[in-house]
Formats: sequence, structure tokens, C-alpha cells
Amino acid sequence: MRKNRSYLALAMLGCLCATLYATALEPLRSTCRITASENVNRFSIRLGSDDCGDQDRCGSSFTSDTLSQLTGITLADLDREGAHLTATLNAEAGTFTCEGTVHNTALDGESVFTPSKEFVSKMEQMGFSGFDVEKLRTFALLDVESGWAHSLQQAGIQGITTENLIALRIFKVTPEYAHSFAELGYDLPNAEQLISMRVQGVDPEEVRQIRALGYKPTLEELVQIRIFKITPDFIQRMQARGFKNLTIAKLVQIRIFKLAD
Repeated sequence: MRKNRSYLALAMLGCLCATLYATALEPLRSTCRITASENVNRFSIRLGSDDCGDQDRCGSSFTSDTLSQLTGITLADLDREGAHLTATLNAEAGTFTCEGTVHNTALDGESVFTPSKEFVSKMEQMGFSGFDVEKLRTFALLDVESGWAHSLQQAGIQGITTENLIALRIFKVTPEYAHSFAELGYDLPNAEQLISMRVQGVDPEEVRQIRALGYKPTLEELVQIRIFKITPDFIQRMQARGFKNLTIAKLVQIRIFKLAD
């Protein structure tokens, strides 16, 4: 009898969890504003909520190549004062719509994001979990797709999580970028290292030139090199000025203390 009760309790708990999860993936609504981005031929989307009021910094802003896939709106439409439009983005993570009226070269209205449970299931099979509807909306607007995530896994990149997939996408980390450093003799950078390197603009070709000068900087030093603008030209100029035994650490100190000025 006790076993039957235990099984019943577990079954009820499973149903409750499934219900709560399904509820968590209900459509997400918010205010929306679509404008022309400062970048040529691109849209910018700003999303708020009912609690935002007139706060300028409330909500989230998105500008990405993905937004060029919006249907139901063109950049020319933003000059059609009073036009009623419904902009739609069909992404693997879900469908986003922003319906409203154009005023002062902006489409202001209400948005609805309907998440894709199939996408969540596919990502979970790949080892990614912890999804909520806001994260899925971000995935959709930034074009985080399962195929791209799978390509990073197949490339052998370690440390990829549901959370850092967004940063990996924003900074355009690709298997090719990761393997370009392995080809230079480094261990394959992990996800967080790749994000740091992309943030600072570490360029494999520049690294190749620095290594040709006899240096073997670590992955962490490659980030420092970019932060302090230790270029091949800078190294050669410092050598020409008589600085001896120039390690990466010494080159950084030259920059910090402005000894090159």
C-alpha cells in the first residue's frame, strides 16, 4: 500500500513539474520599439515591460544581423507616419512579433514571443538546460541556433553552457576561430577564453606575426597584448629603441608606464 502511495506521489510530482515547466514557457508579452540601427541597413529592437513606465534604461535592446530577417516591415516603412505594422521574426527558438504604429520613425507597440518547445527539447538532448522564456526570446533575437551550438561542441570546445552561448553568439565565436589557435600550437581554447579573446579582438594573423618575432604568449597574454596594444610594429619599434630582453610582461609595463612616449 505504501509503495502504491509512493508511486502515486511521484507521478503527481512529475505531472506538477511538467505543468510548471509548460507554464514557464507560455508566450511572453512586452512593449516593443523598432527603429533603424546606427549600423547601415539594420534594425534595432527595444523591449520593455508593463513595469518600465518611461524609464529609458528599462528593458532590453537588440541589434543583430538576425533582425534583417524580420518580415512585415522595411526600413522605408519607418518613414510612413501612422502606418500600422506587424513585424515578425520566425526563429528556431520561437516566433517574435511586434505590432504597433509608426511615429517619429519608430514602430511602437506590443510584442509577443511564443517559444518553441521543440527547440528546447533538441537543446536538452545536446546537454543544454535551464531555459526560461526570456532566455529563449534572447536566443531568437540573436539567432542562437541548435546547429551552430552543435558545431561548437563538435569542434571540441569545452565549457559551453546555456548561459555563455549568448556571449559566444554576440562575439561571433566559430569553430574556425577556435581552431586557428590550435593550428598555432595552442591547446584548443575553452568557451570563456574564446569569449575574452573575441571581446578584445585577438586576431590569429597578428598572433602569428608576434610568434614570428620569437614570442610565445599564452592565451591569457594574448588578451593582455590586445588590451595594451602590443602590436608587432610596437615590439619592433621598442627593439629599435634599444630595449633589451623584452618579454610580454615588460612590453605591458612599457605601455602602462608610458615609456614609449
